[in-house]
Amino acid sequence: MEHKGNGAMTGTLLLAAGALIGAGAALLLAPKSGKDTRKDIARYAKHARRKAEGVVGEFTDSVSEMVDAVGDKAEDILDHGKDLTHEAKKELIGAIEEGRKKLERQRTKLEKMIA
Repeated sequence: MEHKGNGAMTGTLLLAAGALIGAGAALLLAPKSGKDTRKDIARYAKHARRKAEGVVGEFTDSVSEMVDAVGDKAEDILDHGKDLTHEAKKELIGAIEEGRKKLERQRTKLEKMIA
């Protein structure tokens, strides 16, 4: 699961980097002065960084929430399993006791037949 999370984060960062490079190239090829172009690049880079930080933050929060939810669900399943185990033990003991009673009745019948 951790490997998939790293791949998604890497993909997100690569997408942001590609967008930044593409925008930078477009600004460099635009008919503006060097000073204006540099300002535009710096402004766009700051904006892209804030967006990337937001995406990474949201991704981290969602992964954290998912891990918490999976942990809670696993705990619920384990608790339910313990309850089922206790019930299964009771049923098993009941079945053994019933079997013992039936065997005792059969033994009694056999004794009467032999005697």
